[in-house]
Amino acid sequence: MINKADVLLGLQWGDEGKGKIVDVLTPNYDIIARFQGGPNAGHTLEFNGIKHVLHTIPSGIFHPTAINVIGNGVVIDPVIFKKEIDALLKLGVDVKSKLLISTRAHLILPSHRLIDAASEAAKGKNKIGSTLKGIGPTYMDKTGRNGLRIGDIETNEFKDKYDTLVEKHKQILSFYNYEYNLQELEPSWFEAIEFLKQLQFSETEHYINSAIKDGKRVLAEGAQGSLLDVDFGSYPFVTSSNTICAGACNGLGIPPNKIGNVIGIFKAYCTRVGSGPFPTELDNEMGEKIRQIGKEFGSTTGRPRRTGWLDIPALKYAVMINGVTELMMMKADVLSNFENIEVCTHYNYNGKVIDYLPYNIDPSYLKPITVSLKGWAEDLTAIDNKSKLPQTLLEYIQFIEKLVEIPISIVSVGPDRTQTIRMK
Repeated sequence: MINKADVLLGLQWGDEGKGKIVDVLTPNYDIIARFQGGPNAGHTLEFNGIKHVLHTIPSGIFHPTAINVIGNGVVIDPVIFKKEIDALLKLGVDVKSKLLISTRAHLILPSHRLIDAASEAAKGKNKIGSTLKGIGPTYMDKTGRNGLRIGDIETNEFKDKYDTLVEKHKQILSFYNYEYNLQELEPSWFEAIEFLKQLQFSETEHYINSAIKDGKRVLAEGAQGSLLDVDFGSYPFVTSSNTICAGACNGLGIPPNKIGNVIGIFKAYCTRVGSGPFPTELDNEMGEKIRQIGKEFGSTTGRPRRTGWLDIPALKYAVMINGVTELMMMKADVLSNFENIEVCTHYNYNGKVIDYLPYNIDPSYLKPITVSLKGWAEDLTAIDNKSKLPQTLLEYIQFIEKLVEIPISIVSVGPDRTQTIRMK
């Protein structure tokens, strides 16, 4: 038997509930590894009556036996990272012995954040909806071969490299009519860099591949969602990294033939944060109802999320490009007490009916075609077994499975790790 790593990722526009599922699944794994994104991620975990939000650290950190890896594809803001670790230490979590950071992971500088803010402000009404964390500019420096990496911290040339990159950033900022005070931001950043030196830096590509070879169980944890992928998402309203399964290969150094199960997470409806096309959006009272019941506000930014019905063509697309082997549906409880639930099954695309996600999903070209399914009135939050789920919910699940052609193995009926129904 060939040992392989499993991959868990979101199939919509992010905020699907990946953190909770990773937390639920961690007892089955030895290593949890983040492979892309940065502190724009907000993976929420709830257990023992306490809510935790993780931004950079993998969602397996609360389990005593799991090793958590931050891969080379992740970009790290030392200041945010330090705050995240400080919060975990206060909870008694042994971070230092359970966390490995790739030497190849890139650092977000204060000047990256300034460029992000200046660039977004300059776009005016064409704003992408950036979290302003400096993530995009950091990935730009990575591909531009100018970036500063974790491994550089341990070199004598670190400060010189920092200064060189900052000078480049100052030149970029001079093109914008944007006031900033870099000196105000630098002390806390360098303080956080000193803090980072206490943690374990590692050539994690060697560590993970050796672990797979030795029979260790590895779960790669994605951030954001497949429809925000820089190549396959709703470009240009996307994130700056590869959020799909292939990102686990270049974000951790795992070869494609060592990828095992691909676990796709989706909500029973859809949400999106920031700008960009959203075919099934409900910009009305129904959408607001879903937002309030589902507490659809960004865990990182606090921004209200846009809400809409489940989009099957978009879900099928995400399943296809990721090679998803099993599905997990989140927030089924939010749709309780809806008499009818709409599901988008096709699009009207320039007058033609299609059942796939095309290149252009701008609303002037594409309109959703929906079918109405009977809802369920039951409160799902106390249900602990598949046999107790209402029939109409089971029919909703079967409807999705039939169209997407992938089984749903878990249904979430609440935010707590205990509110998780195994279907298979």
